[in-house]
Amino acid sequence: MNREKLEALRARYGNAKGGDIFDPDFRRVADTQFRDGENRAWPFMNPGTLLDAPYRPDAARAGYTDLDVALVGVPMDLGVTNRNGSRFGPRAVRNIERVGPYEHVFKALPVHELRVADIGDVPLQSRFSLEQCHADIEACFTAIDDAGVRHLAVGGDHSITLPILKSLGRDRPLGMILIDAHCDTSGEFEGAKFHHGGPFRRAVLDGVLDPERTVQIGIRGAAEWLWEFSYESGMRVIHAEEVDTLGIPEVIRQAREVVGDGPVYVSFDIDSIDPAFAPGTGTPEVGGLTPREVLAMMRGFAGLDVIGGDVVEVAPQYDATSNTAHVAAQMALEILCLMARAPSMRQP
Repeated sequence: MNREKLEALRARYGNAKGGDIFDPDFRRVADTQFRDGENRAWPFMNPGTLLDAPYRPDAARAGYTDLDVALVGVPMDLGVTNRNGSRFGPRAVRNIERVGPYEHVFKALPVHELRVADIGDVPLQSRFSLEQCHADIEACFTAIDDAGVRHLAVGGDHSITLPILKSLGRDRPLGMILIDAHCDTSGEFEGAKFHHGGPFRRAVLDGVLDPERTVQIGIRGAAEWLWEFSYESGMRVIHAEEVDTLGIPEVIRQAREVVGDGPVYVSFDIDSIDPAFAPGTGTPEVGGLTPREVLAMMRGFAGLDVIGGDVVEVAPQYDATSNTAHVAAQMALEILCLMARAPSMRQP
């Protein structure tokens, strides 16, 4: 051992507290976490919030002042075609206590770099009417958008993305990166066209989503025959098996090429992840992506103009280990980092 180096380490760290951190980048993280040199908040204490952000249930009454990004729960699963339960997704994600605050690849501390708050759940008026819930969701996110605040939603089933896109895409159709097992571009079933299997067909037909700036990644399973609209409308569909043959860098390159420089929405469905890692969802499909693959993709989208996003379809009653909710919370952090680094994000 180099004795000179050892003595230098002893001099610096021999009596250092846990919060005595000298690297400038790490120091800025420590300054948000430590009190009195060594005391940190216990992760298992106090009510949970999305990404441990401050809780601001009064944000709507206050006009969303002093916020850059609102984190919003959408506990609604009236649009599911298989197992329900994702209405409990926001609560499950709030209970995850070991995600963030620092994202080491982005070198980002998004909840502290931006003015971010968990503003609670969308005030839904009916637990029985899917149409009323969609109207409530659209009204809530329109009000947030009108206040100049961006938003990241945690659902809830994937049908919630349609009213969110209708609020964000009112003035111009958006591009979208969808990470999912299913394209969700099917048509009306049994008298219902607003279910979670078809929000992106509706979004295109409503003029709020540009199909030629839409890429769908991780697609697989027995429902392929329902996704004709994706191909005819010009969406780029990358199946799960193509991720292996193309490689992550090429998937990233193609996605960036498709969405271009315009405003982009990122929608992450937990069923994109193989059920070996994330079983807690209503429509699991074997042969899916790994969490590490999706993390690599998310990080490869840095610099795109990501103006909003969502994490959906966490159904915790099928999630015995809470792994599913943990993956979902991490992906919410990644999307928030993309939003923090977006070219059009105003800095506080």
